[in-house]
Amino acid sequence: MAPDKDTKLAKYRPLLWILIIPLLNICYGLLNHEGSRVSNLMTELDAQIPFVPAFIIPYMLWYPFIMVMLIVIFRKSEKTYYQTLITLCVGLVVSYVIYYFYQTTVPRPPVTEHGVIPSLVRFIYMTDQPYNCFPSIHVLTSYLVWKGSADCEDLSFISRSLISVMMGAIVLSTLFVKQHYILDIAGAIFIVQVLYYFTGKMLPVKLRVQNKASINKPLNE
Repeated sequence: MAPDKDTKLAKYRPLLWILIIPLLNICYGLLNHEGSRVSNLMTELDAQIPFVPAFIIPYMLWYPFIMVMLIVIFRKSEKTYYQTLITLCVGLVVSYVIYYFYQTTVPRPPVTEHGVIPSLVRFIYMTDQPYNCFPSIHVLTSYLVWKGSADCEDLSFISRSLISVMMGAIVLSTLFVKQHYILDIAGAIFIVQVLYYFTGKMLPVKLRVQNKASINKPLNE
């Protein structure tokens, strides 16, 4: 392989850290079952939100959206990429700890209709038990990559608009397909705001230490 091609591939090696996400997701499966005590965070407003099966489409597009956005952020700003990815991983760990100590559930409506959309809803209901609700990981990760993209200065207006629309659709989908409640969304956004802020404060310090070590490294090593 040509040296210049090796150099180009090496540039994208930081993207391999994304593989941490599916490894962390193993914890989600281990916790996604009924425990001894399950809470319900439904509010009066939640009770007024209708069940809209069509929102299962943006709900299922969530994972590709997150993966694509991490790559986009990486290409635009490596520092923002690390800040976003670290926040995401820590946010998942925080969520899993909450699931373990404070389990919540969202009762699901019966899906008796026939067709592609109802079948997709039934598939999601079958593969994802109605637990691990507070905070919503769908919202946590979608809001996070939206926030990370906002720190990428050279994204076009059209790109930012599309990202915002997609993020909004995913957040709303968690309510309309009856996977989450409003408090699940609020909790996810709060966690992102706190973690992203502190990660942003700590990451420049770590990068400065690494750069200093690199500068002081003997040339003959």
